[in-house]
Amino acid sequence: MSSADTKIPSRIYGDDAYPVAFRKALPPTAPRARYPGFHPERTILKKGTIRREGARPLSCDILFERDVPLTLRDGVTIYTDIFRPVDDGQYPAIIAWSPYGKEIGGQWLDDLPGRSGVPLSLVSELQKFEGPDPAYWVEHGYVVLNPDPRGAYASEGNISYWGRQLAEDGYDFIEWAARQHWCSGRIALSGNSWLAVSQWFIAAEKPPHLTAIAPWEGFSDHFRESGNRGGIPMPAFPEAIIATFAGKNLVEDQPRMIVDEPLMSPYWEDKKARLERIEIPAYVVASYTNAAHTHGSFEGYRRISSKEKWLRVNNTNEWLDYYTPIYTEELRSFFDHYLKDQDNGWQRTPRVRICVLDPGGEDIVDREEAEWPLPCTTHDKLFLSRDGTLDPAPKQTAEEVAYAVESPGLIEFRHVFARMTELTGHMKLRLFVEARGSDDMELAVTVEKRDAQGQPFIRQLGEGAQGSVAATGFLRVSHRELDEERSTPSEPYLLHRREDPLSPGQIVAVEIAIWPMSMIYRPGEQLLLRIAAYRPTPTNFDMGFGTRVLRIPAVGTTFVPGTEVPMMELGGPAASSPPFVNQQRVPTPQSRNKGEHVFHLGGQYDSHLLVPVVRTS
Repeated sequence: MSSADTKIPSRIYGDDAYPVAFRKALPPTAPRARYPGFHPERTILKKGTIRREGARPLSCDILFERDVPLTLRDGVTIYTDIFRPVDDGQYPAIIAWSPYGKEIGGQWLDDLPGRSGVPLSLVSELQKFEGPDPAYWVEHGYVVLNPDPRGAYASEGNISYWGRQLAEDGYDFIEWAARQHWCSGRIALSGNSWLAVSQWFIAAEKPPHLTAIAPWEGFSDHFRESGNRGGIPMPAFPEAIIATFAGKNLVEDQPRMIVDEPLMSPYWEDKKARLERIEIPAYVVASYTNAAHTHGSFEGYRRISSKEKWLRVNNTNEWLDYYTPIYTEELRSFFDHYLKDQDNGWQRTPRVRICVLDPGGEDIVDREEAEWPLPCTTHDKLFLSRDGTLDPAPKQTAEEVAYAVESPGLIEFRHVFARMTELTGHMKLRLFVEARGSDDMELAVTVEKRDAQGQPFIRQLGEGAQGSVAATGFLRVSHRELDEERSTPSEPYLLHRREDPLSPGQIVAVEIAIWPMSMIYRPGEQLLLRIAAYRPTPTNFDMGFGTRVLRIPAVGTTFVPGTEVPMMELGGPAASSPPFVNQQRVPTPQSRNKGEHVFHLGGQYDSHLLVPVVRTS
């Protein structure tokens, strides 16, 4: 069965039967699904036991209920795991909402280089991927709920990708949880990435018992921030993720929708979180370095209507930051205040804290600010010059520079700082462009810091991964039409409602949004702007999720350290998946880049980089 042959009438906002592509999900029995099986049971996990050798021992007894069924409004049954205190009582609950698997599942920190810096000893491994650790939260008087949403593993139905269906299912789940005898009626959502994105959508449905959210790095507009950034179809990353989505039925074929619907449509409107509807307390975490989540995290914080909201920007990565003890404790303080009515001083927490990156030096962490974007920021223009410089003063005469798309395929401009300078916020690149040999252009833009000799700073991006830190922007030039109402001088907002191809010899102005960044530049250090022909990532790209073999107890979930117990192994190589997994992949989108990209500078062509300079006394 080809995904292209499977369009199912689906519930989106404004349409109860919009045709949406679906494909077969990975069978739960496949090695990469890492499914330990369907085992409804109720057991007590004893204090001091462990899930894996080297993992955090349980610090208290936990009552564990596995594969508990509940029914959604349309009659679909899904299953959840419940971790709660053994003492009778009513407790607030924290929900981790994603289809990754409620026990181990197709994605795990072990699949990432160096577990992305998260030591195994920090977590019990009872947590859902990217979710709250029951070993910590139950000890502090919370219930942790790890559902397999619609279509995931043993749950009925088809797996959905955010939007109305996921939001309504999340609403139903929250209200079910609030009615349980062990629940105080106060519910929170927590977690990062998929779990964070889900929070924007579910909270916008306004479930009566949802009390607070804590989205830890998650985009809020799937078209603009992930699938079709700048109007360029980018299905490779969703293909790498969907390869390990396991279930008995189908999964929404997001990669197919990315290439089939390359303009804004009712489907993509459904994948924009209705942020303004969110009014409950929110603790939002962002970073400058996440290729999928940076913009949406900041945008989510800015646009939600909550009067009580906090923003913190980390300088590591979403997983390491989420499980770092100081920030786990801080999250508990937030939840204790709103879910337990504790007068613990949370309200005195600064509303905005940011980090300022300083490759080659020492990052500033948790600096308090009045708001985001920073009110003490002005935007300066650095004009592009044919000699490869970025200058505060524009050239008086017009000139042009160009590159051949095939080789070298890029051009660079540099600005050398004469004094200590901090750039924090959104950047924008304004260009006058011409295509020779094509009627369109696909551009990839990066801004990064270089040392005084022009060499890159290599930064640790989590244990086992290194690279330079860059702010990025993308544009398919035929998508250059701006929403004049939403756009600001520093933040262009594209409509994506039509394509406007280029004519031979036509020169057009374009504005490219560059995602937020905060960086210190010392005298002599350089800002490097690179403009390049976008190269599509092949859709056979595989991130290796589900391939690391993990050993867990065959029964009983946890065991006494050092004892011999029967174990099961979960995980397997990519080749162990059924052939249809690769047969369903969408082809790599063909680049529209041909011939030469020409950039017009100086004179009447005010091509410039707009940078956010922090002015302080």
